[in-house]
Amino acid sequence: MRGGKPATLVTRVVAVVVGLFNLGIGFWALLDPQSFFARLAVFPPYNQHFIHDVGAFQLGLGMALFLALAWSDALLVSLTAGGIAATVHVISHVIDRDLGGHPQTDIPLLSLLALALLVAAGLRLRQLRA
Repeated sequence: MRGGKPATLVTRVVAVVVGLFNLGIGFWALLDPQSFFARLAVFPPYNQHFIHDVGAFQLGLGMALFLALAWSDALLVSLTAGGIAATVHVISHVIDRDLGGHPQTDIPLLSLLALALLVAAGLRLRQLRA
């Protein structure tokens, strides 16, 4: 799935460094939201679920950069990274189901969204391999 001109060393280094940064921020927000809020995201009021959501989408952004280094197909990268972010977003809603929102509808609908993205990514991968 490589095509076009290869990335230069500078663009690859930037993708790796920023990808690692995004993954680090994402895991921090997911695993220790109070610390993340206190040290980095000091925008009151504290909301654990929103910080978990920030973590989910930072992971997706980080993964997009790493996937783009491996795959040249923009649609495959986007669908896969979006699917990863959406899946972690569902997990965040499951963990935070007692904090508010509408878990009876949010979790199933967000799960369908994540599944649709991952199935579409799988179909795109199969298309590219054919």
